[in-house]
Amino acid sequence: MPGFGATPTIEPVTVRGLIIDWGGVLTTPLREAVGAWIVAEDIDVDGYKVVMREWFIDAYAGDGPVSPVHGLEDGSLPAAEFERTLAERLRTRTGEQVVAEGLLTRMFAAFEPVEPMYEVLRKARAAGVRTCLLSNSWGNTYPRELFAELFDQVVISGEVGLRKPDPAIFRHALDLLGLPSEECAFIDDIEHNTNAAERLGIVGVHHTDVDVTVSRLEELTGVSLR
Repeated sequence: MPGFGATPTIEPVTVRGLIIDWGGVLTTPLREAVGAWIVAEDIDVDGYKVVMREWFIDAYAGDGPVSPVHGLEDGSLPAAEFERTLAERLRTRTGEQVVAEGLLTRMFAAFEPVEPMYEVLRKARAAGVRTCLLSNSWGNTYPRELFAELFDQVVISGEVGLRKPDPAIFRHALDLLGLPSEECAFIDDIEHNTNAAERLGIVGVHHTDVDVTVSRLEELTGVSLR
């Protein structure tokens, strides 16, 4: 029996739900995929960086103007229109305009599955941990034939009209899983998004390395995930 005035021990809540990003977590890093596309199409790198810096700052600024990235991710801007808008801003190193049609498909053509992260989802589900995909879509082609094996629930931004880091999309994922925020972890390669999840009480896991992420998820779930 604890002595007078002793602070009781509070056991940490075991994570029973994993909410996970797609690009850059379950695939090879975004930087690698885009880098391969830039080389393949001889894109002017400096020009590309200017556009992406502008659009990403706007996309993640709560009080900034609406960015084409924002519109693409929440589904309010059709992918074909985004491709035309981006292509108008890009040039090859020889000054030629980039082909708009199929731009997003070509940009992410080098995405490859990260099998150890797929295994995390399989083992987690086998142990009773619920899983949910939460992805800001850039017109990506997902391997939907694997969804039933990997996920209990799927939330794709353009299909629900919401995007990370909007708190509403996290709450939607939690509602689908049927779990409180403190019993879920959210894994994403963009720290801005994990910070947004943490503000709702979700455990944020900023993904930068597969081994580090898997170890952290094993700690949180108490399940061997390798």
